[in-house]
Amino acid sequence: MACKFYLDKGRGKRTLSGHPWVFSTEIQGYDGEYTNGDIVEVYTAEDKFIGKGYINDASQISIRIMTRDINEEIDKEFFRKRLKDAWEYRKKVVDTCSCRFIFGEADFLPGIVIDKFEDVYVIQSLALGIDQYKQIIVDILVEEYGARGVYERSDAQVRLKEGMELKKGFLTEPFETMITIEENGVKYNVDIENGQKTGFFLDQKENRKAIHKICKDADVIDVFTHTGSFALNAGIAGAKSVLGIDISQHAVDFCRKNAELNNLEDTVKFECHDAFEILKELNYEKKEYDVVILDPPAFTKARETIRNAKKGYKKINFRGIKLVKKGGYLVTASCSHFMDPQSFKEAIYEAARDAGRLLRQVEFKTQAPDHPILWTADEESYYLKFFIFQVI
Repeated sequence: MACKFYLDKGRGKRTLSGHPWVFSTEIQGYDGEYTNGDIVEVYTAEDKFIGKGYINDASQISIRIMTRDINEEIDKEFFRKRLKDAWEYRKKVVDTCSCRFIFGEADFLPGIVIDKFEDVYVIQSLALGIDQYKQIIVDILVEEYGARGVYERSDAQVRLKEGMELKKGFLTEPFETMITIEENGVKYNVDIENGQKTGFFLDQKENRKAIHKICKDADVIDVFTHTGSFALNAGIAGAKSVLGIDISQHAVDFCRKNAELNNLEDTVKFECHDAFEILKELNYEKKEYDVVILDPPAFTKARETIRNAKKGYKKINFRGIKLVKKGGYLVTASCSHFMDPQSFKEAIYEAARDAGRLLRQVEFKTQAPDHPILWTADEESYYLKFFIFQVI
């Protein structure tokens, strides 16, 4: 019989409204015995059933709700249904050759991410409870979704908060971990073993496509280029010249290989520089581009540092705006969970004001729909903000 957990009276309103997390501070007590990772039942103080999920009292997020149906068992059939629902959704909304197959809480499988790269799948397990079902999920991917291989990238630091070790490696027979995918007509080498996160950022797929129309015959600079994805999309779209900048020489070398893969090495160039320093130097030289792209890593991963992060976004956008030719375009993004859309807008507005330029919004987008935003958990599932502006 499952252990029953009871919330403090008046607490857990988000959980009652559909949020999948129960924090340790919301729990009044429990009835029964449990081991961390077990499926437990959650009730209000008035003994009203809320849901079932896995427990880990070593984490501030003590319980993650898996189902609101008291009669639904958490077994292979449960995971088969969850994966099927996620796949049917993605077949409707995105190109599924390479896509995010499971996006944790937003796909009602809290604590796990699965990315599909052609017929290779990468799993990132972020919580103790879901870790115990990993082999079941791998079996389903092989049996029903044509997985040639499955690789684990459970090396995110958040696992340490769950009392778990970092790990990565093969979950099926070993295979070549450097694979090639195609997106928006651009080919990429993807290193699923050593690349960031699961090897490639799929969330900007539609945003990368959105820059095609402004990059034809343009001089483009892509700062924080990482894998070169925006730079290569600019090249494929017919840019006159493209310069990609990244602080990592390893990233720059990888980008150059991706340029060669697309026969763009004569048009799309990459250089290793500190982004803040090169932006400052280019401003001093009064260099100008038709399109300036700014896609930095997250400047904040905690609420306490939002103020400093906002200053950082203002600084790079100020520098970037000053590089744009009159009538040209600024492409700017934030992937920080805690940098809410309003704060990001304010940082850009203040940057434009200080640069003495006007912005005319062309597009505002978020992450691709294979990274769905669950409105009852939008703080966790909504993170990417993406703008295209004309700079006057």
